[in-house]
Amino acid sequence: MAEVHIQDGETLENALRRFKRKVLQEEIIKEVKRHAFYLKPGQKKRIKSILARKRNRKKRTRDGEMEQNRQ
Repeated sequence: MAEVHIQDGETLENALRRFKRKVLQEEIIKEVKRHAFYLKPGQKKRIKSILARKRNRKKRTRDGEMEQNRQ
């Protein structure tokens, strides 16, 4: 659990900024979203493969653009 104590003379905005940074570092939001609903194992695998395909496609297009820029 992310916890931030306000220091002497610190503004509320600064404390809130530190809190947000701490929440991002601990990946609390990501974990909450992952547990928001149940996915069957087959659905998880399907989504994982779809995301992998998407990453590969993006990488290939990026590599192709870099080769065109070199020539």
